[in-house]
Amino acid sequence: MTEMTYAQAARLGLKEELERDPTVWALGEDLGFEGGMAGQYKDLQAEYGADRIVDTPISEATIMGAAIGAALAGTRPIAELRFSDFAMCAVDELVNQAAKARYMFGGQARVPMVARMPIGIRGGIAAQHSQSPEAWYAHVPGLVVVTPATPSDNRGLLKAAIRCDDPVVYMEHKGLWGSVGEVNENDVEPLTLGKARIVKEGSDLTIVTWAGMVSVVEKAAITLSEEGVSTEVIDLRTLWPWDREAVFSSVIKTGRMMVVHEAVQVGGFGGEISSEVTEHLFDNLKGPVKRMGGARIPIPFSIPLEESYMISQEQVIAKARSFF
Repeated sequence: MTEMTYAQAARLGLKEELERDPTVWALGEDLGFEGGMAGQYKDLQAEYGADRIVDTPISEATIMGAAIGAALAGTRPIAELRFSDFAMCAVDELVNQAAKARYMFGGQARVPMVARMPIGIRGGIAAQHSQSPEAWYAHVPGLVVVTPATPSDNRGLLKAAIRCDDPVVYMEHKGLWGSVGEVNENDVEPLTLGKARIVKEGSDLTIVTWAGMVSVVEKAAITLSEEGVSTEVIDLRTLWPWDREAVFSSVIKTGRMMVVHEAVQVGGFGGEISSEVTEHLFDNLKGPVKRMGGARIPIPFSIPLEESYMISQEQVIAKARSFF
């Protein structure tokens, strides 16, 4: 086992896929000299050449359109969009072309590409650089949506995304780039898309979360368990497909569930999970499903205001206590 940052682990996963499959390549702004926003592509252009780690103009629509065309032509591109906010300039290409091509061509064409777009809050980068729009993409038929929460998962899920034959929206949380975790370099197999991770087992309450909130919820769950509330934490890993079996099995066991995500609560993917659990497991519930999400406001630039927007460990604990 080796300690790596979230960004370093993703770089390792990409390097392994570049080595394994000559059709894998990446394109985006400043991937060569800069090596990506957090070093995710550091030195890869020098090793694999400018034809496989491609620097592009500042045009998200061009990056996405080129990746889709190249995927249809038989390669496996990774389109680096730097921020999920900037990807909105390329939504037409992704949603109206990549997501629908396989269906509209009757399965004769596929778009095996990864749209890599970091999400989330990261220290005062304001409203146009801090959003978490994962629910938008989960709503679109044809797209796979991935939200890794640990260095190890960032490596294994990126490998799975690159090998997927459908377009994958790969959403890394910017606040996790420097986080450190153990990675088993000898385990070279990708993770399975649609398979959640049980972060902590428990019997009284299920908390479902993903991306940047996983570590916050895990710490809250430890405190709750010390108080006598045995809390099970589920990291979904992927929002589409999401692991209904893992969530349903946990809720049947605990009888209580809350969903926690950094994205705006209104219209957030937590509402979909809550609705499914309520519809199918109503008789198993000991109380109403509860949700925690961001306020429906632009993310503030001011650090104190930004911190007041974010969901804290103490808030998760307080919400969980309200079940009992």
